[in-house]
Amino acid sequence: MVNSVGIVGLGLIGGSLTRRLAHGQIEIVAWNHNDRPYAAARDAGIKCVDSLEQLAAAKPQVLFLCNPLRAMPEILERLAPVLDRNATVLSDVGSVKGMVRQQVENAGLGDCYVGAHPMAGNESSGFTASDPTIYDGALWVLTVNERTDYRRFLDVATLITESVGNRIIVLDDATHDRAAAMISHAPHAVSTALINQLTESSERNIAAALAAGAWRDMTRVGLTDPDRTRAMIEEDAQNVEVLLRDLANRLTLFADELHRSDDAALTRFFEQGQPFRDYKAGERAATNMADVQMKCTERRVLDIPDSEWRSVFLDSARRGEHVIRFIQPWRVEVETLSKI
Repeated sequence: MVNSVGIVGLGLIGGSLTRRLAHGQIEIVAWNHNDRPYAAARDAGIKCVDSLEQLAAAKPQVLFLCNPLRAMPEILERLAPVLDRNATVLSDVGSVKGMVRQQVENAGLGDCYVGAHPMAGNESSGFTASDPTIYDGALWVLTVNERTDYRRFLDVATLITESVGNRIIVLDDATHDRAAAMISHAPHAVSTALINQLTESSERNIAAALAAGAWRDMTRVGLTDPDRTRAMIEEDAQNVEVLLRDLANRLTLFADELHRSDDAALTRFFEQGQPFRDYKAGERAATNMADVQMKCTERRVLDIPDSEWRSVFLDSARRGEHVIRFIQPWRVEVETLSKI
């Protein structure tokens, strides 16, 4: 069991994670690049230190890097000479994994690193916006490679499933980054483009008066701090570019079909996504995660082999299975929760 956790960065994600863990029996120690959130963090039971070096000296069992990704190289450079690799597993919460792993490797810390990305958050930022409930029902992605030590992976995985109370899937970095571009990074670009189109329209005031649920849902993520959104997209630029060009092509083809009043093509366009609509309809039919689990017909125990554990977890994720708990170090319970 992990009984001590270090946090670098007390923003929305890091602050919410500290609040979540502070309700249990885990010792939390945190460092932020400035001390503005310290008074509120200490009131929440979080020990705050004055330097990154002090945080490393505390030797937390797991150290989460919750700092902005642009600060990652500097943070890693400072941690490299002071982090006890035998005592501490290094992880992070970044939305791009391939770039972070390369930076970790460049700092010489690859042997103690397990990548992580919680699918949680909102358009707000800062410790004042932090809220432990943003992790309610959340899925975490853990990313591993051929060098990842299973014991270190297990420390992070059991911390998330037991102490944070969330589910996990396990991927390689490239698979994660392609999927994140599809469900997060490219949608942020599309949402921003819609806002830009409205802003530049001579009829923007009329359109704003008419805006309702569809506009709200399509543009919510576009309300995020644009500097934060730009950094996130640029960090996964290659994958986002491919998706945006594909989407632009799809929309151009659809516009052509509209122009031609091509009934068969228009029907195909609107029917193609029906499997996803059915999947979301099933989600809405359940009032909460407990109902989802009770209604799930595919729940089973998965044995993890020593030699092929990475590929077994990846295949499980591709089947739409989420790890909900570790029964034993090499045996997990999984549930099919995202099968389309």
